[in-house]
Amino acid sequence: MNLKPFLSYLFAKYIVYKNSFWVKNAVQKQEEILKTLIRKAKKTSFGKDHSFKKISSYEDWKKNVPVRDYESFRPYINKIIKGSSNVLWPGVPLYFCKTSGTTSGTKYIPISKESMPNHITAARDAILSYIEETGDLDLVKGKMIFLQGSPELSKTGKILTGRLSGIVAHHVPAYLTKNRLPSFKTNCIEDWEKKVDAIVEETIDKNMTLISGIPPWVQMYFEKIQSKTGKDISSVFPNFKLFIYGGVNYEPYKNRFKKLIGPSSIGEVELYPASEGFIAYKDSQKEKGMLLCVNHGVFYEFITVDSFFEKTQKRISLKDVSVGVNYVLILNTNAGLWGYNIGDTVKFVSINPYRIVVTGRINHFISAFGEHVIGKEVDLALKDVLSVKGGEVNEFHVSPQVNPKKGLPYHEWFIEFERPPTNIAAFESALDINLQNQNPYYKDLVSGSILKPLKIIVINRGGFREYMKSIGKLGGQNKVPRLSNDRKIAEKLKLFK
Repeated sequence: MNLKPFLSYLFAKYIVYKNSFWVKNAVQKQEEILKTLIRKAKKTSFGKDHSFKKISSYEDWKKNVPVRDYESFRPYINKIIKGSSNVLWPGVPLYFCKTSGTTSGTKYIPISKESMPNHITAARDAILSYIEETGDLDLVKGKMIFLQGSPELSKTGKILTGRLSGIVAHHVPAYLTKNRLPSFKTNCIEDWEKKVDAIVEETIDKNMTLISGIPPWVQMYFEKIQSKTGKDISSVFPNFKLFIYGGVNYEPYKNRFKKLIGPSSIGEVELYPASEGFIAYKDSQKEKGMLLCVNHGVFYEFITVDSFFEKTQKRISLKDVSVGVNYVLILNTNAGLWGYNIGDTVKFVSINPYRIVVTGRINHFISAFGEHVIGKEVDLALKDVLSVKGGEVNEFHVSPQVNPKKGLPYHEWFIEFERPPTNIAAFESALDINLQNQNPYYKDLVSGSILKPLKIIVINRGGFREYMKSIGKLGGQNKVPRLSNDRKIAEKLKLFK
């Protein structure tokens, strides 16, 4: 008798029950975490600079600790790199997570010995929540693949440094390593295309039950398998049960994935991991949104998007959030980030329990004319028009064309179609109407003849991958921003039409 599925189900039941206590007492847990963070960090350089000893309430906290971005943290990070300890958090970081910022260049995000387990626990609990809810025990009988960055680490100063997924690979629980693919050797391949080819060879004849990764790179993996076998994924992996994803909005990829996978019904679990902390995961197949990780070493703050760029920001803690409001997410962590603007915007879909959806990036928007179009709006507009006009989209990017050679300015959409609609002009017109329905400011600009309707530039199949390769960012956790308020990406994408 195979005891593993039975034991896995018992473990899943226990973890979901255990987690229910912090789920039901989220505000209390957040208040406890803030107090703990302040107490542990009050003797650090940052704690002394911001008078942590004098903070006794959330109002004190807001007065003493301003919201800041990575550039404001750079002097503290540089001290750590040069060998100082007790700078942002007691001791020194266990790792630096290396990320590429669009405005700050390379960022070195600290991960402490206290924060590292939370990345593992939250990902584990996401899988266990799925098992507990669905009772699908076949999931643990097969192989699991995690498409991720290289686990090879370098050093920044004396601190081990790598990509988040590569760092996490060193902390996978022992009970998962036997079933985990690809091999360490394959994971270390830097060239992403060669790496995916090697992963295909390692997995194509295996009993794959769980596949995880950022959607565009999993799509690449699936397409290579289909090209090699001539079969859909459910035929190659008949026991494939669960797809775990994160990093980008899955909606634009969904139709393409359904075709690649085939007739099988596959469970889906969305994760919201970040270098700064594991923020949320989908805990239920029945409910919308992801469960906010309120007991994972992070104290969350929220600023309404419409007040973010104003002098007086509406900065609140979890107990004062409302459903349906767009917030900029602010983190305070047990790795030593304080009042940190992660750059993401979220919206609560439930406050009992606290579940969120990611709506975009505060710096990824188009407002060249005052319209402030955000990611969620373009995603919904595209989804609606695809459902009516047909077609499949692999990837897209939107930017303003402020100085056209003739006529009024407009929004320019660079779209790579897997299957183009039968009538691009009709698709273009319907997309513009849908975007007007999503954003009234944009509608006013078009109807007032300040902007003309959007234009679509069709990018060649594989064009976005070629663009990412051309800038050295193919694979891993890299992705193309869906929105930009300038033309930097747009001008480069023109080379691939």
